[in-house]
Amino acid sequence: MSTRRELITLLGGAAAAWPLAAHAQQGERMRRIGMIMPAASDDPEYPVRIGAFLQEMQQLGWIIGRNMRIDIRWTSGNADNAHKYAAELVALAPDVILAAGASTVRPLLQATRSVPVVFPAVGDPVAAGFVDSLARPGVTPPGSWRLNTL
Repeated sequence: MSTRRELITLLGGAAAAWPLAAHAQQGERMRRIGMIMPAASDDPEYPVRIGAFLQEMQQLGWIIGRNMRIDIRWTSGNADNAHKYAAELVALAPDVILAAGASTVRPLLQATRSVPVVFPAVGDPVAAGFVDSLARPGVTPPGSWRLNTL
């Protein structure tokens, strides 16, 4: 299984199941993660969340500047910013994009069909139209929203 898939699995919440640390230390290329947040950069809640994410990544062998790079965009809750920054992140060609909330997922899924999008904080992705089902989230009918998978 490729390191890209393992990175996506980690972001999707199955980190404990994959031996990422061993893979991350084999001199692989720098992996790029995009993040789009539905808040302002000075929102006190998000540094805690991002810090916890980075701490877990580090414990698994993923270190900013050594084998991963993170590009974060803050929408400040503005729909126009969400569309602008979704397109901007997709243009950076990351290995995966982490979207925090439905207001950031929709613009990402409109902007890309090739970059995997992981969204851990969407209450009901089926009802939102982001995935067909929780059992098989990767494929949706033509003309509807699509979760990008490998």
